[in-house]
Amino acid sequence: MAAYLSKPSAWFLRELFHPSRRGLPCVFVPCPLVPPMNDLWLRGLPLAVLTVSLIAVPVLVLQPQGMPRMRALEKELRGVEAENAELRRDVSRLRAEVKDLRDNPAAVERIAREQLGLVRKSEVVFQFEKR
Repeated sequence: MAAYLSKPSAWFLRELFHPSRRGLPCVFVPCPLVPPMNDLWLRGLPLAVLTVSLIAVPVLVLQPQGMPRMRALEKELRGVEAENAELRRDVSRLRAEVKDLRDNPAAVERIAREQLGLVRKSEVVFQFEKR
């Protein structure tokens, strides 16, 4: 604002020395610092911004990159979070199984019998046909 007052415009000088002011200084006579053309511009600016926003916001929200994309991303996020929770449960189950195999020899024997089909030398295995 100081830069505007440091170099007065022709309009300001015309208003300051207008014959209807009868030589009174500008301090005592109300004189607008904004030219009338800018006054109209300042009055119309909020209306223009409101009009543009009323048109642009629904267009931006409803376009494919707007709300539909956000909903799709939220759905994908829920799926990824569910998968992540399932994987965390699997990791904790596997950690417990590894700890059990390190600390418990009976667990090692159980895995050897069930998954590998191993038996002790002193045991006899009977196999029956399935019907």
